Amino acid sequence: MVRKTCTPEQVVNKLREAEVLISQGATIIEASKKIGVTEQTYYRWRREYGGMRMGQARRLKELERSKTLRGEQSSQQTGGGPFPGQCHLEGGRPGKPLSSSRRRKIVSQVCHALCVSERLACRVLGQPRATQRHSPHVTEEEERLAARITELAAQYGRYGYRRITALLQRESWKVNHKRVESIWRREGQKQPKRGHLWLNDSSCLRLRPRHKDHVWSYDLMVARTADGRAFRILTILDEYTRECLSILVERHIGSQEVIDQLFHLFVFKGIPEHIRSDNGLEFTAKAVREWLSRLGVKTLFIEPGSPWENGYIESFNGKLRDELINREVFTTLTEAKILIEVWHRE
Repeated sequence: MVRKTCTPEQVVNKLREAEVLISQGATIIEASKKIGVTEQTYYRWRREYGGMRMGQARRLKELERSKTLRGEQSSQQTGGGPFPGQCHLEGGRPGKPLSSSRRRKIVSQVCHALCVSERLACRVLGQPRATQRHSPHVTEEEERLAARITELAAQYGRYGYRRITALLQRESWKVNHKRVESIWRREGQKQPKRGHLWLNDSSCLRLRPRHKDHVWSYDLMVARTADGRAFRILTILDEYTRECLSILVERHIGSQEVIDQLFHLFVFKGIPEHIRSDNGLEFTAKAVREWLSRLGVKTLFIEPGSPWENGYIESFNGKLRDELINREVFTTLTEAKILIEVWHRE
């Protein structure tokens, strides 16, 4: 069987055809079969070409081809050292630029491991000796700041450098996120980048929040007290401001409890244009949908089995579980309510 390769123009056309089918009510599997590809290929195409026009897709292919050629040429001209301008042995692409402190550490490790002079190691690795012998000046304030960042990172293991920056500013430290990030990386911490929750042209399968009270989302979690009895947690979030609007903790949360909680928020916070949720019975109940419809609130239900489509609330729930629920033992429901509310306010 000969594998057929599609040009970028054909891929863009097929993606547009699939989006039309999905907008008319077809599932992703049905749309994939209609355009003649597997579901995995459809997702790969959407990740690489989603939201592009014909010219942009063609230009992307040309850039990828030119990068590959440049990588092959540079791999023939340079060695496999770890510093900028040199290449990895596999793939032939240029290596990542290293900071001065990391280059100094590499030279020192080479000198110690191979018992060679610093002059020889610098010459072979392409490190200027002036850079190697330069000792960075760290002020006393910088040391105290680094120590405080380390303490906060140990106390709040899930926090990244931006949330650590907010805690430092609350303690009257005059720092911005760039300075904290520099110290954070120097101390060996690194946070993964997050992917987008919508396509490049916002055409999308998921509505992108554009202002406050545009899109809210809510979800349910389950936890247990020390006696093994389960209780449920309803979290409600404004996707644009990322503000947690409410956390309800009860043994049982049904459609009526959801309506009651939304009622209080609508009165004191205002009415959103859309509410996003999964297909749980508490959210898809006829009473909830009719009540929201009468108020002019549009419901957005994600695809079954696709929690990443409700990424904002899932991320918040992950933080709640990692930072509190997995680290505490709740003896009673009242204790759980108090601790969760304290965490919410913090």
